[in-house]
Amino acid sequence: MTTYLLAGGGTAGHVNPLLAVADRLREREPDSTILVLGTKEGLEARLVPERGYELLTIDRVPMPRRPDAKALEFPRALRGTIDAVRQIIVDRGVEVVVGFGGYVSAPAYLAARAENIPLVIHEANARPGMANRLGAMFTGFVGVAFDGTKIRGGTFVGMPLRREIEQLDRFEARREGIRFFGLDASKPTLLVTGGSSGARSINETMSESVTLVLGAGWQVIHVTGEYRDALPDPKLAGYVVVKYMDRMDLALGVADLALGRSGTSTVAEAAALGIPAVFVPYPVGNGEQRLNARGPVAAGGAVVVSDSAFTQEWVAEQLVPLLRDRATIAEMAVRMATTGALDGTDRMVELIGRALASK
Repeated sequence: MTTYLLAGGGTAGHVNPLLAVADRLREREPDSTILVLGTKEGLEARLVPERGYELLTIDRVPMPRRPDAKALEFPRALRGTIDAVRQIIVDRGVEVVVGFGGYVSAPAYLAARAENIPLVIHEANARPGMANRLGAMFTGFVGVAFDGTKIRGGTFVGMPLRREIEQLDRFEARREGIRFFGLDASKPTLLVTGGSSGARSINETMSESVTLVLGAGWQVIHVTGEYRDALPDPKLAGYVVVKYMDRMDLALGVADLALGRSGTSTVAEAAALGIPAVFVPYPVGNGEQRLNARGPVAAGGAVVVSDSAFTQEWVAEQLVPLLRDRATIAEMAVRMATTGALDGTDRMVELIGRALASK
């Protein structure tokens, strides 16, 4: 019996792999205790309790970017969160900390080091985040989702995927998904996603351009995310608009082409299932989303368009001709499948086991 503390959250890119690992640990060790460390504001606040795990929260302590009043307060705030996590470790008998990046991870890593317990890290992006770069200084057990990720001690494990994605039978899922979404079984489907919090350029361009896609003989599932400006639903036949997708397995099952950001979960799931993609990397940050898409693009399974270039004109001039070329779409699907892996969850759990065995 082991007590695990899994730390991470904020976005789906952190929460999804965390939950995949938690589920696998629970399957293998039903008598063990799995605790999740997150914040009250992140996506984990809803998803973790829904999945049946105890969520312990600490305050967000963002790293200051400029020398101002917040920078002066940062050391004391960080110390407070580290002490809070250390108290959790002691009170709950935590034996290993497993971090997935995000605001809560850095305090968890520092607390694990202070309490001298094993630390395991999963880095989901091709360009590592600040918290995981810090944590990698304290452990030799660092799993990465993308081969070639530059982080101290990194070992390729792939992306931990949810069981429903790992075991997805796309033939059966397509049949069920057609019924679930009310689609036409004779038409191909474009799956458009903007991430858990939405993507303005993707949402607005697709809303403006959907008639072009429908006119090319395709149908569309558009997952807008928690987008602050609600998109009008034109109630067009073959155009399904939803804010959040609880049955992403069915959406992926019906998808013949995906279009969205190139966050690590999106890239990993499309690659593992052999779904060709058009990636529109998030233009803010350190450029990790463009790097995430590098493997599928190099293999010929995906194309990349910059956020600023993703316009109604681009859809008309580039996307629509691609949609009309079904042979190229089929070839891209084959190439995409060569870049993916379905065993990332098991590999990550094995890495955790090695860390525990080393103590």
